[in-house]
Amino acid sequence: MSLVKLSIKGISYSQTQNGAYALILNEVDGERKLPIVIGAFEAQSIAIALEKEIKPPRPLTHDLFKNFAERFDIVVKQVIIHKLVDGVFYSSIICERDKIEEIIDARTSDAIALALRFNAPIFTYKNILDKAGIYLKANTQETNKDSQEIDDVLSNPENFGHQEESNQSGKIYAKHSLQELNDMLDQAVTEEDYEKAAKIRDEISKREFL
Repeated sequence: MSLVKLSIKGISYSQTQNGAYALILNEVDGERKLPIVIGAFEAQSIAIALEKEIKPPRPLTHDLFKNFAERFDIVVKQVIIHKLVDGVFYSSIICERDKIEEIIDARTSDAIALALRFNAPIFTYKNILDKAGIYLKANTQETNKDSQEIDDVLSNPENFGHQEESNQSGKIYAKHSLQELNDMLDQAVTEEDYEKAAKIRDEISKREFL
């Protein structure tokens, strides 16, 4: 079976499962998306790895694993999403130490959080993408409601709460100056309130494009 390389598009709050998030993976050489439901902690860990500006004062669990692995010369070479059963994705972490390769079973969310920290590529098999991938036509004029809802999710990566909460927090942070936002970001990171830090970072990012 042939492998298909994936990249991370973003994270959205899951509209179907309370307290869960949707991790959206892109087919690198194609147009399909692979949505995977993950927990809040894993979503936070992945988002922090994506947000280079946010540095936790203490290592998170996945950071600790990376530090531990590096201390013993273990390198994560790649992650493979190798199975899909009843809507649950199964993954393997391909590691190497002293030129000896080992395969470790892992939850997909944990595997991807580690892949980001080791700059390791993420793959899945073609048959899994054929089964669970979402194909969005790029040049269509008539888009049905379901496709529009999917597109809305994909166009709002790293949304850490309900849309109403996100809009309300956006209004709150919009009142502050850029310097105040940066001070608030530092404080949120120090207090390990990464959900708040991500929202503040979103507001800062908006202003950088103005």
